Amino acid sequence: MTRRESPAASGSSSDSQDVEVREGTIRLGQLLKLASLVEDGVEAADLIRNGLVKVNGDIEERRGRQLIVGDVVEVNGQTVRLVRRP
Repeated sequence: MTRRESPAASGSSSDSQDVEVREGTIRLGQLLKLASLVEDGVEAADLIRNGLVKVNGDIEERRGRQLIVGDVVEVNGQTVRLVRRP
């Protein structure tokens, strides 16, 4: 898994990045750590528990939610889109 900044991020008011995955899915907590949106699983759990994480525009309450390519996660004004690794 790797991450890279999305070309759409330049000039936008919020941070946006694409996160590439080789596998078909990744758990929400893992993605938050991979994208450097949280330091650890405890921080991920706190954000999710407090309703501060959205997946595809909806508040997500499950840290173990399976994300797929194309899903968009929003946390604290930052947006991450899951893309397939070429």
